[in-house]
Amino acid sequence: MVRYSIFLITSTLFLLGSMGWAKDEIEVRAFSIKSPRPDSVERFAGFIEKELAPRGVNTLILRVDYDFEFTGHPELRGNHALSIKAAKTLLDICRRHGIELIPQINLLGHQSWQTDLGKLLTVYPEFDETPHVKLPTEYEWPNEDGLYCKSYCPLHPDVHEVVFSLVDEVMDAFEASKFHAGMDEVFYIGDDRCPRCAGKNKAKLFADEVSKIRNHLKKEDRELWIWGDRLLDGNSTGLGIWEASGNDTHPAIDLIPKDVIICDWHYERPDQTFSYFVMKGFKVVTCVWQKQDVAVKQFEDMVRFKQHSTKPLADRYLGMMQTIWSPAENFMDAVEGELEENDKRRGQVDCFNSLFKRLNHE
Repeated sequence: MVRYSIFLITSTLFLLGSMGWAKDEIEVRAFSIKSPRPDSVERFAGFIEKELAPRGVNTLILRVDYDFEFTGHPELRGNHALSIKAAKTLLDICRRHGIELIPQINLLGHQSWQTDLGKLLTVYPEFDETPHVKLPTEYEWPNEDGLYCKSYCPLHPDVHEVVFSLVDEVMDAFEASKFHAGMDEVFYIGDDRCPRCAGKNKAKLFADEVSKIRNHLKKEDRELWIWGDRLLDGNSTGLGIWEASGNDTHPAIDLIPKDVIICDWHYERPDQTFSYFVMKGFKVVTCVWQKQDVAVKQFEDMVRFKQHSTKPLADRYLGMMQTIWSPAENFMDAVEGELEENDKRRGQVDCFNSLFKRLNHE
């Protein structure tokens, strides 16, 4: 394993040296993670200063979701709600180190997780796209209902007043000019039993929701970021129903505004779908997770593409993002501690270290 890692690093540095790229050519060097619990805010601020800033991270996507002390809809506060003071603490440390903070709330999909219903649909069950689908006492996949995560109904007349209020509060608290809306892995959309969505084109439903969110943000000159998987055809590409759409939302790629930033994630293979988004006119960030060899290959592909494309295409490739899918406290423990060889967090940590070495031209 050690020899393999040394080989990856050595061969990559040789390749990039011959390509003659410069660090400042990469606009976005991003890191995405769940927001810390209130009692971990100071520790996370230290993590930003000691770990993220020295690695050259310049963009932090913080998945806040419902863990904020909302005042407009206090009934939607999560169990680990951050205060405005905590938001300012994180914002200040980011600004001190030239890091742009982009808050995220999962919109449309990811309104439940396995056996737990999310805050929005718990408080407002009328927003549920599939109220007939009940969460099990023990979750397993696959299941008869095709249940991964619940969605809210994008055509419910009252849903956007609520979710946009949350978006605006979080954006104001973090003084942000960009917002990440998630929008990934939407399995429930245009359900046949939904009184509003049944029979409607799923690609148009998805595109209209993206556009509605984008247009709301645009009123304050704010920018929308989303994950890109629902804009890819999982069937014709062989990418499957997780990294791409299996329920016909993919034609939405031709229906949404081109100023939406696409976060293109592939974690098992270095699939080069970024070129598809770029050719369609979108700016793209490639996202990695826990496979070091995949991350290195994706980085090489990014540099090669930027070096061997026309300027308009190359300029749409913004950079790369490390995503972390465990609690902030869990990942900080992993980075700061000694990991056993079989620790499941090792892949995330190795990928994190390797990616930012490449991005920093080390």
